[in-house]
Amino acid sequence: MPYFAKLLLLIFCFVLLVESRKHRRRRWTSQLEVQRSSHIYKKNHDMTKMWKGKTEQLLRVEDHDFTMRPAFGGPAIPVGVDVQVESLDSISEVDMDFTMTLYLRHYWKDERLSFPSTTNKSMTFDGRLVKKIWVPDVFFVHSKRSFIHDTTTDNIMLRVFPDGHVLYSMRVTVTAMCNMDFSRFPLDSQTCSLELESYAYTDEDLMLYWKNGNESLKTDEKISLSQFLIQKFHTTSRLAFYSSTGWYNRLYINFTLRRHIFFFLLQTYFPATLMVMLSWVSFWIDHRAVPARVSLGITTVLTMSTIITGVNASMPRVSYIKAVDIYLWVSFVFVFLSVLEYAAVNYLTTVQERKERKLQERFPCMCGIPHSKTMMLDGNYSESDANSLAGYTRNQMVPEEEKQEKMVVHLAMSNESNSSRKRGLKGHVGLRIIQNTHAIDKYSRIIFPGTYIFFNLIYWSVFS
Repeated sequence: MPYFAKLLLLIFCFVLLVESRKHRRRRWTSQLEVQRSSHIYKKNHDMTKMWKGKTEQLLRVEDHDFTMRPAFGGPAIPVGVDVQVESLDSISEVDMDFTMTLYLRHYWKDERLSFPSTTNKSMTFDGRLVKKIWVPDVFFVHSKRSFIHDTTTDNIMLRVFPDGHVLYSMRVTVTAMCNMDFSRFPLDSQTCSLELESYAYTDEDLMLYWKNGNESLKTDEKISLSQFLIQKFHTTSRLAFYSSTGWYNRLYINFTLRRHIFFFLLQTYFPATLMVMLSWVSFWIDHRAVPARVSLGITTVLTMSTIITGVNASMPRVSYIKAVDIYLWVSFVFVFLSVLEYAAVNYLTTVQERKERKLQERFPCMCGIPHSKTMMLDGNYSESDANSLAGYTRNQMVPEEEKQEKMVVHLAMSNESNSSRKRGLKGHVGLRIIQNTHAIDKYSRIIFPGTYIFFNLIYWSVFS
């Protein structure tokens, strides 16, 4: 028993020793954490605890009337501006406007906002302080719609430096008017401008200027448009005068766009050219195939009308002629003339057949006279034809009952003067060209393509 009691006492002392060590370790760890937290607190001192509810007192917002501009009554306050274009969202030819998203920044000095600082560091605020201080009243001239982005909060930043210098930045999307000239559309270039100006303060109170000249305008390298190539951005400035209020400083953001032509080549020029060439197919079709030639001509005319309507539907209703209108309407005229060409061929064919029937009715028997001679008994005789007809006897040429009438025709021709014979020869040649309906189609196969190629050479040399 004494040995068992000693063993229990030894175990109890060991347990007490272990617990005391654990307790001391926990206490030491907690003290170390407190020291670390105290050190961090001293290192990163939270200034908001010192100025809790004192920001407006630090900037002395309540001590000044911020409805008045800085240095009121003195010289004009200079306000520098710089812009970073984030994206050029769209260009609308129908509405004649463009949409742009940009970062607009203003720089000025307001000594009323200066504050003491040992580190000379600036203070940054959001849009809530903007409503309590003076900021430039810059607006976009000729703007149709504009707004400041507000997701997730208003995209406004205000940074104040100890000496009173202020940086005011906002993210804006604006849709502004752009006066476009479509006289060379779609082979055109457009220059648009976004204009900035103070609404209330004239140049005697506020002087707007580009802070770093041409370097004040920066653009994102990824900016691109589907129909346009952005050639360049540049800045300008000038004075604008209003008769009722006076002179104002106005800043311009100018950019030049050149339209991509490949889309219109595929959608407009190439189909129109194919329709013109398709209309020429009728010149190789027999003139007696009336349904084929008429349906081909009507189809090409209607297709050209559809192309013209589709192009004008996506364009503003301007009062002048565009380059694409010249090409499409000239192509339409070529297609329409091909239809008229067949109408002329068909009409002359009908007239020729009617004359042949009349001759056959008047001269039912032409024994021994070639067929080519019978076609010329309409009053237009050449000298050789008259001499050749003189070799035939009246009994061979005509029946006995029409002998007197044919003698009158032969005697009239034999008594013609030399000048009359020459005029008859020319009239006979012209009549043979007109009566030969195939000759009109042959000439059209050369004249139509040659004229259209010549037109294309002139068109692309002038507008390209």
